[in-house]
Amino acid sequence: MKSFDGRVVVDVDDLILGSNPVEGLIGPNGAGKTTLMRMIMHSVRLDQGTVTFHPGGGSSSVVISSLPAHAMASLGVVKTNQVIQDFEKLTIWDSLLLAAARGRDERPFRIFAEKRVWAQNTAEIKRYLDEFPFASPYGFAKSAGEKKLLDILRCLLLRPKILLLDEPTAGLPADVRDRVMALVRQKAVDEYVSVVIVEHDLNVIWALSDYVHFMAEGSVVLQGDPAWIREHETVVEKYLGKGHVGR
Repeated sequence: MKSFDGRVVVDVDDLILGSNPVEGLIGPNGAGKTTLMRMIMHSVRLDQGTVTFHPGGGSSSVVISSLPAHAMASLGVVKTNQVIQDFEKLTIWDSLLLAAARGRDERPFRIFAEKRVWAQNTAEIKRYLDEFPFASPYGFAKSAGEKKLLDILRCLLLRPKILLLDEPTAGLPADVRDRVMALVRQKAVDEYVSVVIVEHDLNVIWALSDYVHFMAEGSVVLQGDPAWIREHETVVEKYLGKGHVGR
């Protein structure tokens, strides 16, 4: 549970995320979606409760509610940012290179000291840059779209076990949006990455998700198949509006 100034903004009980390849988290503004994601990453401190991670979906578990950010990444719990972080201190190439090395549990200095490590990491980055060309891959990400794309690619290079995507398509051109979401879907299915996505473009949610959680007023009200959620009277009334059918 989390409250601000005495007002409860998130109050969920026994919520399980990541049982499906891609899960959507939807709801009106102020429902608590982004706060819930930040609670998972504990960039927002919980007032009550714990967050528990089950690596590989097995019986073993790790309470991650109080772990530092670097420990979360080491466990494979990774999140993109709704508000783009400052990428002006590292070039696009260097940002991706460091993420790739971290994803392989390599110390950064080994990238430059050992040819094998350099080759492994740079080959993977080049594949991404071939598919998603930046204006200047050896320069800095300038536009909001480039920063958003860089954020997503960095997270994928970290080799996450669970990937939290917060408004991942905002600022992306339509063709790039479709390709990067197809890549996310591929990672989820082929590499068993559990993806949880918050996205106001509901076409992305309906196309990408295997399962959807609907939040309202800080609570998860409904959970289920995207088609069922989309037509449920509570979702239509509180969020979609009666004219949504066929859009």
